[in-house]
Amino acid sequence: MAVRPVGPKEWATARVLTVLLAVLTLQPASLLAPAYACGCGALIPGAQQNVAVDREVSVVRWDGRREQIVMRLTVTGDAERAAWIMPVPQRATVRLGDPSLFDELDRATAPVHRDRHHFWPQDGDWPLVTGDGAGGPPRGPGAGPPQDVGVVDRQRLGPFDVARLTARDPDALGDWLDTNGFALPTGLESELRPYVDRRWEYVAVRLTPRTADAPLRGALDPLHLTFAADEPVYPMRLSRTAATPQSLGLYVLAAHRMEPASAIGGSRPRVLHARRVTARTGPLAELAEGTPFLTAIGQEFPRPAAISGDHVLRRAPADTAFQQVIYEDRLRTVAGIPAWLLTVVGAVAAVVTALVLIAVRRSRRRPLPLPPDAPPMPTHAPGPVD
Repeated sequence: MAVRPVGPKEWATARVLTVLLAVLTLQPASLLAPAYACGCGALIPGAQQNVAVDREVSVVRWDGRREQIVMRLTVTGDAERAAWIMPVPQRATVRLGDPSLFDELDRATAPVHRDRHHFWPQDGDWPLVTGDGAGGPPRGPGAGPPQDVGVVDRQRLGPFDVARLTARDPDALGDWLDTNGFALPTGLESELRPYVDRRWEYVAVRLTPRTADAPLRGALDPLHLTFAADEPVYPMRLSRTAATPQSLGLYVLAAHRMEPASAIGGSRPRVLHARRVTARTGPLAELAEGTPFLTAIGQEFPRPAAISGDHVLRRAPADTAFQQVIYEDRLRTVAGIPAWLLTVVGAVAAVVTALVLIAVRRSRRRPLPLPPDAPPMPTHAPGPVD
């Protein structure tokens, strides 16, 4: 069987995929466990360790020229170290984000609670109370493969060791690869290849807990990425490697209401909030300056393998405001008494009163009966007396 020689393009592509994760490793074989997908990247635990993303919250800000992504992961597991990688279309700058931004987003997009009254009793209302009583409300470019591989820079941000990678020098990290003996997780190489072909760059972050020998657990410090963009995009392809259904929760700040261009293999995206930011101070107001319209989007991916690409965001047809409303169903009352009960009792009382009145009137019109020995009543008027 003939063996096709490996060309320089294939060799460079393979080295990009390998360097992308090997650059994060400070010890040989420290990142050999499977990758765990999250919305805009892949999270990889250390060897023989487990890590899971309980929650991922991301904010995309796009002003027409630059895109910013602020993301925060909440993780569980026993891993003492992990790597997180994210592809970006242009060179990115990275800094720590403000954790209070997400608290402000929660408050800004919180559903409005309103009372909705009903007349007739429902389950939970007297006399239809069951179980513990009434329940609460329902829950709310480039073309062609790169020819080089290189490390743009490396920086320390709090507990994170951040490396920004680009395609530049095919031999720059050869010794590094041999030293670390890195192996790509199964399935990740094929999902990274489209980014390599489009000459995207990468942000690779080595995650470590603040306390030595402690597992990665809880909400991690947010990361804030900024890069040039012709159109807003949220990388999702790496979520194809997930073994369980995925959920997307995404905030978008732009000059207008935004929406995903397509479902990319998931359920139909849902708009959970769409309004202009009213905050005047704080991290949300600062981030929303020049991009005041906030859109919150939710989506489910029952079959992650069906994800067909990245989310490209576009302007919605109109800046229609939308806010979730949670209705709390309450029985209509009058002075604390159910209105339906007053109505029924009043109706019964009215019927009884009407029947009594009819009976009284009929009794007044009926003639009194004659005694048995009374002479018969004349049948005609008597004639004149002579």
